[in-house]
Amino acid sequence: MGLRYSILGLLHYRPMHGYRIKEHIERNFGHMWSINYGQIYPNLKKMLHEGLVSMSEEVCEGEKGPPRKLYAITEKGREAFLDWLASTPEGGIVLRDPFLMRFVFFGFGDKKRSLEIIDAQLAAWERQLAKRYANLARWEQSGLYVRLMAELGVRMNEVFVAWLKEARREIVDEEADDGSTVVQYATGIDHL
Repeated sequence: MGLRYSILGLLHYRPMHGYRIKEHIERNFGHMWSINYGQIYPNLKKMLHEGLVSMSEEVCEGEKGPPRKLYAITEKGREAFLDWLASTPEGGIVLRDPFLMRFVFFGFGDKKRSLEIIDAQLAAWERQLAKRYANLARWEQSGLYVRLMAELGVRMNEVFVAWLKEARREIVDEEADDGSTVVQYATGIDHL
């Protein structure tokens, strides 16, 4: 997904500053895509130069520091966004997750440490799933496509939690067969 088009899509809702754009992408699209904060402002600057967005300064009462730069989509930006929206999506599914890259090599490392890392990932995915469940009602008010994406986020999250639990069980069982010491895991959300 091109960052510029994600920004243009978000700016359809309302003008935003760079930090708010990054926060929104991470909170609501984290199951699809992650971004680096350093990517936001160079893209906004380029889009401003291309006439896809406009920029105004927002002075916040009682806050120190320079005014915030508030970006809004222009008509040219709407046209570019609609062209992108109508085009055929790029390539296949790409899943980039540093944990999964590490997971594939856990067999070479310390099993106890591998289980600790798995437990930490499981806890993080369970916290995220709880937030997604809590936000479903809000997303249902945001229109069909947003609701469907929110449901996809929940399902993907559920799949990862279930997979991590099963992977952990198999690793523990293998360790038990080897006579190794195994770390027990207590979950706060165990409804899958």
